[in-house]
Amino acid sequence: MVNPVPVYRGRLAPSPTGYLHLGHARTFWTAQERARTAGGALVLRNDDLDVARCRPEFAAAMLEDLRWFGFHWDEGPDIGGAGAPYAQSARHELYRAAFATLRAIGLIYPCSCSRRDVQEATAAPHEHGDEALYPSTCRPENLPPDENRRRSCWPRPGVNWRFRVPNGDTIAFADGRLGEQRAVAGRHFGDFLVWRRDDLPSYQLACVVDDAAMRITEVVRGADLIMSTFRQLLLYRALRLAPPAFYHCPLLTDAAGQRLAKRHDALALRTLRDQGLTPDGIRASWA
Repeated sequence: MVNPVPVYRGRLAPSPTGYLHLGHARTFWTAQERARTAGGALVLRNDDLDVARCRPEFAAAMLEDLRWFGFHWDEGPDIGGAGAPYAQSARHELYRAAFATLRAIGLIYPCSCSRRDVQEATAAPHEHGDEALYPSTCRPENLPPDENRRRSCWPRPGVNWRFRVPNGDTIAFADGRLGEQRAVAGRHFGDFLVWRRDDLPSYQLACVVDDAAMRITEVVRGADLIMSTFRQLLLYRALRLAPPAFYHCPLLTDAAGQRLAKRHDALALRTLRDQGLTPDGIRASWA
């Protein structure tokens, strides 16, 4: 019996930490077009884990701006669906279960290093502009046995937990736009956070758990997240989940050549709308 080809399922995953800008719009539009071309479904997820920066007014603006620009989704926080809930802030039990699995199989360990400790470590060069390469200070093999025994009893909250990458292994995937991508664990990226001391999952863990649970078949996102893809592929493998395909879009930049961020209020979708620009006109400018 031939297995049926899975139905394409794409997703939009904005974070309500500010207003959506042109860079978001172009990447999300690519995701929608790829879903339409494949005759598949598009899922909207509210990635609102950053409790310090996510605000209800940004979440409301996110839905309004997406609709104004011409986005249509089949599942999401406003219409529901089989993958509900569609806000990460309501999905913590799933993340805790994944954390428990990783801890049970010994692939994560507690880390007492602060971000400043990592940045100041002389053996921690920056990973391709991504983040500092963790110097393995708290890896169990680098600690005395008594300290490892003490740390084995540490609870989940109150301390960071890192994924132990297989140093020297080459991680590879075929990107839908860029072709074959490769990185060496321990050289291009190091042990990364999966759980934060404030009792929240990292972006890497939450993204993997949610994309798998929502049966996403292709993740379309910006090229600045390629290094995250390598990390996430290791989590998919550890959790025995089938990874989606990936398509990394080029980034929009400002006049100075810097990639757009939410601080670029002049390029926010609602600012452009107030200036009289139309979605059709904006999309035509991309060509």
